[in-house]
Amino acid sequence: MAVSKIHSNIIFSQQIEAELEKIVDKFPMGKVFLLTEETPKKLCLTLIENLVNEKNIQTITIEGGETNKSVKSVEKVWQFLSEKGADRKSLLINIGGGMLTDLGGFVASTFKRGMAFVNIPTTLLSQVDASLGGKTGINFNGLKNEIGVFNEPDAVIINTNFLKTIDYENFLSGFAEMLKHGLIKSKEHWDELMDYDLNNIDYDSLQEVISHSVAVKDWHVQNDLTEKNIRKALNFGHTAGHAFESYALHEGKPILHGHAVVYGMIVELFLSAKMCGLAQTELASISKWLLDVYGKFEIQTADYDALYELMTHDKKNEGSRINFTLIPEIGRVEINQDCSKELIVEALDFYRSL
Repeated sequence: MAVSKIHSNIIFSQQIEAELEKIVDKFPMGKVFLLTEETPKKLCLTLIENLVNEKNIQTITIEGGETNKSVKSVEKVWQFLSEKGADRKSLLINIGGGMLTDLGGFVASTFKRGMAFVNIPTTLLSQVDASLGGKTGINFNGLKNEIGVFNEPDAVIINTNFLKTIDYENFLSGFAEMLKHGLIKSKEHWDELMDYDLNNIDYDSLQEVISHSVAVKDWHVQNDLTEKNIRKALNFGHTAGHAFESYALHEGKPILHGHAVVYGMIVELFLSAKMCGLAQTELASISKWLLDVYGKFEIQTADYDALYELMTHDKKNEGSRINFTLIPEIGRVEINQDCSKELIVEALDFYRSL
């Protein structure tokens, strides 16, 4: 798979205030709004504080965390925009992690039938995945991203300095999506990620690695915006991963998205070996590396039915099929793989036994 130049609306910059000002100046005074959450407000807004004051950008803060990725939070932001006079020619700036950019994108896409929005992702997960590609949404009825629309942001501004504010577990959560990109892209990119020193993070060299990962995501998005075909490659690890994530949330033991994706990738690596011929040596070595870095979410056989039921609700399914993206080898994908319940149970057995 050849990866082309990154789309022009994705901006890598250490001069975040200057880049944002170029965008804000295209909108009338009083028609620019900012949505953030508590942690980025404390740690990141100082980088654009002068612009916010100078341009009279009105700000709303919501609570972070997956439990707040809800209709209630959306209503709060809609109410704020309505009271402050936002209209279809307004701009919403979303500053935060993946939950915030997902929710903010959905708010902007639905208020007045759509207003412009810009994402400034402050976590690694949102920089390499959530803020890119035009997927917006919220959780509903215990299901992750159950309500949403496809709508690309006007711009995504990526600044690796923000990553100095996140803890190690959240860094690993974002790195998991980069690992997924490596597995679907090429052995070369996978090896680059394997060689990155997670115990001594170099934020300068990280920007280049992030740009390679963003290019993988962007190529799939630009070639299949609404996920009818090749963009489904990006779902590797996510059918099982979202089930782990939703189940953990339901059980009151929430896990970070990237960690859930890692556990999902292990399940789907097993399915890849059974369905598509992934070598047993690759299955064993990749699974071991992932578990060594990410640990394990413990499950019992009594949990299988709930996990399977959650997989049946995955948005990527078609009809009664549970739709997986699998890999015959690193750098090759097979989309629309329909696996039986018996095989899924076998894969959960494999995961549980590690």
